[in-house]
Amino acid sequence: MTKSILAILFIGVAIALFVMYIRPTYDATQGNRNKIATFDEALKKTREIQELKSDLLARRNVFTEENLQRLQKMLPDHVDNVRLVLDLDGIAANYGMRIQNVAIQETVGENNSETSILNGGELDNKPYQSLTLQFEVVATYDEFVVLLRDLESSLRIVDMTTLSIRPDSTADDLYTFGVALRTYWLP
Repeated sequence: MTKSILAILFIGVAIALFVMYIRPTYDATQGNRNKIATFDEALKKTREIQELKSDLLARRNVFTEENLQRLQKMLPDHVDNVRLVLDLDGIAANYGMRIQNVAIQETVGENNSETSILNGGELDNKPYQSLTLQFEVVATYDEFVVLLRDLESSLRIVDMTTLSIRPDSTADDLYTFGVALRTYWLP
């Protein structure tokens, strides 16, 4: 009988030990294993990102510094209105012209009716932003054509959106050209 009582007592102690200590410890261990699996997955993703970063840096290092600067000028990561106006004035100064009456207008975001019409009524979330630069220049027609060719071949991406021509009152062969250019940058 004592053997039966001892056996029942040991089974009871084993069940109590299982319920009180082993089961909570086992559950905590399983939770830790899940956390470890999550961390291992995050570590794997981090390694993939590091490899991608290394690959992209290797691709970037293929370009010369001069080409990187040209690319930065073509599509900058910020808008520098003053630099843009000075660049345009520098191009015009090569032909003895000065830009005047400069006005800068940033493109209106979602409320731009022109954008909604051009996109069939749907607004696009574009990965770039733009602004419109308006200015006037007094020149002969031939000088203005040469100025436009220089603007066309410059590194900065610009679209001419408006052109107005009116005769200048000071000379017969001079005209006042009103130009609106749209330029772009990456936000």
